[in-house]
Amino acid sequence: MANIATIPQDSPVIRRDDPLAPELRPVFQRHLTLMWESSPPESVHALDPAELAVPGVAFFSLRQGQSVLGMGAIKAIDPTHAEIKSMHILSEARGKGLARRMLDHLMAEARAAGFVRLSLETGVEPAFAAARALYAAAGFVPCPPFADYRDDPNSLFMTRGL
Repeated sequence: MANIATIPQDSPVIRRDDPLAPELRPVFQRHLTLMWESSPPESVHALDPAELAVPGVAFFSLRQGQSVLGMGAIKAIDPTHAEIKSMHILSEARGKGLARRMLDHLMAEARAAGFVRLSLETGVEPAFAAARALYAAAGFVPCPPFADYRDDPNSLFMTRGL
């Protein structure tokens, strides 16, 4: 068991959160800007905060002290299948394993909620290369479009069992 005194008090923490919280606006703005700048409009599937503040969506923030460093959500598709939505780590916080930490947290939350499959949609553009590599390293594999998605040459659909 770790000595509590040795655990840094400012370690990043992932917590269930309200996507409408004012301190999350800058993260959402940067996330949505990146999505709209990186993909053609018809291929942007990012949700705004209000679309994530609904039943069937579990939203999480990653914080260090007073700073919000990232976010992610799981959205129920059906009783056994969920989708990762709006996973984003701020560029200045990347390279520290925080994206993998958030992904592992989302997978654990989905598993705890009873889901047996977790899927996602990400872009094929260069801006999404690191995300694609992260998802592949975590066991996600390409799959056909799911839920309400349709074939899109700018989207990569991925899935994995839990």
